[in-house]
Amino acid sequence: MSAAIPTERSPLLRTASPKPMDQKRVNRLGPMAISKRTRYGILAGIWAANFLSSLNTTLVATLLPSISSDFNKAHQASWLGTAYLLATCTFTPLYGRLCNVLGRRGANQTAVVFAGLGTIACGLSSNMEMLIAARFLAGMGGGGIYTTATIITSDMYTLRNRGLTQGVAAVFNSLGMGLGGPLGGFISDRLGWRWAFLIQIPLFLFSFILTSVNLHYVTPGRSKSTKEVLKRIDYGGSATLLVSVLSILIFLSTRFSEEHPWSSPTVYVPLTVAIVFALLFVYVELRIAPEPILAPFLLREKIPVLIGISNFLVATSNFTVMYNFPTWFQTVMLTSASEAGAHLIPNGISVSCGSLFAGWYMHRTGKYKRLNLTFGFFPFISATLMALMRENSPPIHQWLAILPLGFGNAVVLQTMLIALLAHLPADAMAVGTGFGQLFRGVGQVGGVAISSALFQSILNTELHKRIHGPDSEDTISKIRHSSTLVAKLPPHLQRAARDSYAISLRAVFIMAAVSTLLAYIVRLPIPDKPLDQPRPRSRSVNELPNPHPANAAELAEEIAESTARPEEAPDLSDEDLEAQSNSVEEEDGDDDDSCPPITTRAPRRRRLSTYESSDGIMDLEDEEIGGSARR
Repeated sequence: MSAAIPTERSPLLRTASPKPMDQKRVNRLGPMAISKRTRYGILAGIWAANFLSSLNTTLVATLLPSISSDFNKAHQASWLGTAYLLATCTFTPLYGRLCNVLGRRGANQTAVVFAGLGTIACGLSSNMEMLIAARFLAGMGGGGIYTTATIITSDMYTLRNRGLTQGVAAVFNSLGMGLGGPLGGFISDRLGWRWAFLIQIPLFLFSFILTSVNLHYVTPGRSKSTKEVLKRIDYGGSATLLVSVLSILIFLSTRFSEEHPWSSPTVYVPLTVAIVFALLFVYVELRIAPEPILAPFLLREKIPVLIGISNFLVATSNFTVMYNFPTWFQTVMLTSASEAGAHLIPNGISVSCGSLFAGWYMHRTGKYKRLNLTFGFFPFISATLMALMRENSPPIHQWLAILPLGFGNAVVLQTMLIALLAHLPADAMAVGTGFGQLFRGVGQVGGVAISSALFQSILNTELHKRIHGPDSEDTISKIRHSSTLVAKLPPHLQRAARDSYAISLRAVFIMAAVSTLLAYIVRLPIPDKPLDQPRPRSRSVNELPNPHPANAAELAEEIAESTARPEEAPDLSDEDLEAQSNSVEEEDGDDDDSCPPITTRAPRRRRLSTYESSDGIMDLEDEEIGGSARR
């Protein structure tokens, strides 16, 4: 059959039949086009995993006495918290790239699998060393769960609506963090500490199933190839950061928890290694890494740096309290693990209320500075109230002293995340969020490790002041290594131990108060910015799409991209559009009168490739488009 003869009504550009893979992508919806039922199914899946990730950050706070007494290694108990947080701090930034390589679902489910396997291993551990390694494995997934959940939520909601949605997400995050202590203590008293880990497995499976069924949307971005993206992951930065932070933790443990002298190689070698690898980390990030987790261009920006410092100090304060507040009730008030953990319940409730309130306020007003200035001072008040607690303090003081801490920190973290995104171009959302999370992760590790070192150092000094005699060293060692032993001591030794624990924990709470006050001062220069205003213009040198598509298929793809996410259209002025139109007319001009001038459309803003899915159709790995964190 002969080809049809073209007429005046025949289109100049013939639509090419899509390839099977292209047809598959066309049939799959973007994150803004999916149904409410699918969206809610996705949110339920990622929030369930987020709840468990947060639960595991504080779960061991009330399990420490039981676990350390079971293995008789209380001086190593802080590693159960720091191992999890160390893995979270180190591996969290990598999940942005994994979202590009594996897609949203693949990256999220990888994190869930790591967290689930680590949690099972915790429940089956036969010694302290195995338990610490299992906690590290769980932390490798825990940080990724939070990161991928943030990315997925950012896909499905605009910046202003994201504040409210992140507020709801923070409720699950804060519930997990707030219920970790009391739930762990409750289960430990009744079933044993191992079941505090094993009982989580059904929820991990629930999360995995929900994301498997619902998380299939397509985002407008595609990496060159899995191999190319894997090459750009910052392995060097992650490895040097891991070694540096781990060496700091070993130094703090050997010097202050185990009281090794400064002349001991176990003290000065880790300290030296920490300093060397910290400098190496900075060098790798500034000079070597193709996609550094610590984006160098953000270090030159005032607002991201201030927010990063604030995140570090807030996380330090928060985790200092979370890991030491239950200990006060177990060692000073001599309560059970479940009752000590129950004192964290007001914190969980206040964090949830603070997150929801901050999200609602920013959604309604589009502003955040007044909110931050008003409630950002609450954590300092709370930490001061904790430092003033005594054995004879009224119950309302002991139960509600932690209340302002949770509410204030929830508001601060919510407002600072939105402030960071509001002051960055849309294509820098990935590295900006990772930048803030990096400081927050290091602060979490620092909060547990530094407070533990301070606590153990002062506790050792105070015990030596009060306990004397031929067997004093052995008695002091037992008291330090098993906090549950305090309740079983003879009256005169018990009094000495309780007073020593009280003074040591008071110093820890003062440290938390100083940290949160410094964070408040650091945030003062951060300006307000209405969230309805356009995002800052990207500094990428080539943001515009191809104004002359090579064929109809390419044109159709660009039109599909432009309609997939309408809320991300750039804030181009009339002058920009006119200049763009004139440039196209000059190019097409008089060379071919038969070709009509092409009317260009406003280009779509492109987000950083770190948060783009491999299922998309646009090459965002191009260094000229803004895919680089180096700029």
